[in-house]
Parts: sequence; C-alpha cells; structure tokens
Amino acid sequence: MLKPVLLGLMLATTSVSAATSKDLIKSTQSWNGDKLPAYALTQPEVTIKEIVIAPGEKLPWHQHPVINAGILLSGELVVQTRDGNKLHLKAGDTLIELVNTSHTGTNISSEPAKIVVFYLAEQGVGVTILDDEHRD
Repeated sequence: MLKPVLLGLMLATTSVSAATSKDLIKSTQSWNGDKLPAYALTQPEVTIKEIVIAPGEKLPWHQHPVINAGILLSGELVVQTRDGNKLHLKAGDTLIELVNTSHTGTNISSEPAKIVVFYLAEQGVGVTILDDEHRD
C-alpha cells in the first residue's frame, strides 16, 4: 500500500512545473519617445492583427489614432516617420507604435515579415488611417 502512494507522490513532484511571466515591453512612450496619449473609452474594443509584409514591400504611409503595440515574429522591418526617425526591427523585437504620427514600414529581409499588433480603441473605431496618397 505504501509503495503506490510513494510512487504517486514522486511522479506528482517531478511533473509539476510553474508558469513564468516576463514583460516583453512596458512603457508610457512610443518607440520615438513621444508620450502616449491619455484617453477614456466608453466601450473598449481590443483588436489583435497579424500583418504579413512581403520581402521588399513598403507599406503605404499611415497613422494610428489609438495606442497599439506589437511583436515582430519573422523578417526584418525598418519603420520610418516623415521627419526621418527610423526604427530597425528584427524577429523577436517588440515596439509600442506611434499614435497620430504618419509612418511607413519596409520589409528589408528576404522572407515575409510577420508582425502581431494589439490595438485598444473605442468599439467600432478604425485603428489605421491611410495618409493622402499624394503626400508620399
């Protein structure tokens, strides 16, 4: 009777593992150093997007009216603002995106750049606004 109980306890102790947690990014600022805006939401809506950018592809100039953050899963991106600020991202890098600031991104790698982005907005509000195409 004692052997099965001891065996059960031994197996239970060897199979127990603890979950871990670490912050990948945490800040009150976007990647260019601008302070994130404060805003109140009546009905918050979270959107998680997977964006895939082909090798050599350049995204159109755009901006986000809401706070968002992402992690680059594969590829290599250069994000640039109209005033010349640049951020070079490699797979595994995280970023807190710009809010209400025009920017573009270019995949400079030979593989698709895959980024997962998390947005927090008022329900029904668009999370990306394309700039006037004639400004580029």
